Amino acid sequence: MPEAILFDFDGLILDTEVPIYEAWRENFLAFGHDLPLEVYAACVGSNFGAFDPKSHLESLTCTAIDWTAWDTGRERDALARTHRLDPFPGVLTLLDDADAAGIPCAVASSSPRDWVEGHLDRLGILHRFALTRCLDDVRLPKPAPDLFLAAAAGLGTNPSAAIVLEDSLNGLRAALAAGIACIVVPNRITSHLEFPGAAAILESLEGMTVAGLAGIKALAPTP
Repeated sequence: MPEAILFDFDGLILDTEVPIYEAWRENFLAFGHDLPLEVYAACVGSNFGAFDPKSHLESLTCTAIDWTAWDTGRERDALARTHRLDPFPGVLTLLDDADAAGIPCAVASSSPRDWVEGHLDRLGILHRFALTRCLDDVRLPKPAPDLFLAAAAGLGTNPSAAIVLEDSLNGLRAALAAGIACIVVPNRITSHLEFPGAAAILESLEGMTVAGLAGIKALAPTP
């Protein structure tokens, strides 16, 4: 059995990636340019160090954009859409199964703590996690291993004894760099990507149990 389950948040517990992408794409379309999903996906699971939509749009328009109003509107729209969402299928039942098995769960996310814990609290599941480790807690976001190593350390678990659930390529790379087997559950934003090194690639967490995770982990190559 895994000694701990480390969950990503955006796109794995809650489908926040789609509202955020849609809000960014609307900004681009307002300036007469599209934002292809294949381009935007470089920043999914990390921060904007790998791909910065703002500098990309400014390079397309050859214009320095005053982002103050655009940021306010985009963040408001993304948040409003996100507040209409429920957790992905299978998340709550897996948390129930982990609790029954006495296996602690944590969230390790490249997003800020107020975003992650705010949504978890709104959904009524913040207390289901022993701890969260967010962008505020580490020097580097994913694909660096810092977040997963910090979560494992906080739980007192050897990283190799844990298992990670992710939706993004940056998250998978972070887990492998931390020496943790990683199961990937792609979403609408990441489904076009390849995930080399994943212990398994699932369509959904629906029906997944702790025993199922253990079986996948047992067959996974050492990261």
